[in-house]
Amino acid sequence: MVGTIIKGIGGFYYVKVSDKIYECKARGVFRKEKITPMIGDKVKIELNGEKGSIAEILPRSSFLVRPPVANVDTMMLVVAASSPEPNLFLIDKMLTYAEMNNILPAVCINKTDLERREDIKKTYQKAGYEVFSVSAESGEGIGEILAYLQGKTTAFAGLSGVGKSSLLSIVTEDKLEVGSVSEKIQRGKHTTRHVELFELKSGGFVLDTPGFSSLEIEGIAADDLWRFFPEMSDSQNKCRFRSCSHINEPDCFVKGKVDDGEMALSRYESYVQMYSKLKSVKEWEKK
Repeated sequence: MVGTIIKGIGGFYYVKVSDKIYECKARGVFRKEKITPMIGDKVKIELNGEKGSIAEILPRSSFLVRPPVANVDTMMLVVAASSPEPNLFLIDKMLTYAEMNNILPAVCINKTDLERREDIKKTYQKAGYEVFSVSAESGEGIGEILAYLQGKTTAFAGLSGVGKSSLLSIVTEDKLEVGSVSEKIQRGKHTTRHVELFELKSGGFVLDTPGFSSLEIEGIAADDLWRFFPEMSDSQNKCRFRSCSHINEPDCFVKGKVDDGEMALSRYESYVQMYSKLKSVKEWEKK
């Protein structure tokens, strides 16, 4: 039987097959080979009564290290229109992280009942991303979100306090624990306890993730960073210098796009900041 791991607690994995969930243990061979099943894994299981064992982990289309989850199709990056104020650099880091992990990201601007933030919407639509304007409070845009989520496995990500759990409560028709936003520090209290897939009535799964405030882009060469910015993907061999970093060189195609308004300045500044950080990593630290 083939199913999806939706939850793992204390060495037990809960595998959903059709309309039934089976409690399974991983076979000893996985421990020997130092392979750990992940939430989201498609697995073959063998049953012994109502319980089972994981016999095989099927190939993964994608996986994240933090949180450990496999086969995510899309990442919904939730940003609040205000309270807390959007952090565009962090959004750009999360978008890049998703692109690096072969996951299609989208941007969700929540709390549009407080402010519209057409500026943010325009910035990310220009970059080629799908952008949703929603309000968990009023229900605006929830239908569009549900249509997008159908049939996909979607990770909801963003700073605490932006409304991830509130949106998940609505789309899953569950009441997830929601943290309040501290007025002093404008950050939500962490409410996510463990990684779990929640099935949607319309098909597909969603999951909440811990706060990404400490996320770092690593594991790639600085000169490959441009590949993970969609609005820069057409820049290869269009600059005067073949090894253009798109920062200091003259006649740079990318800087021309920024000057012409084809790429948002905030996105370009995020690229420069990430590039500089990657460039500062010594060769021995990459290994």
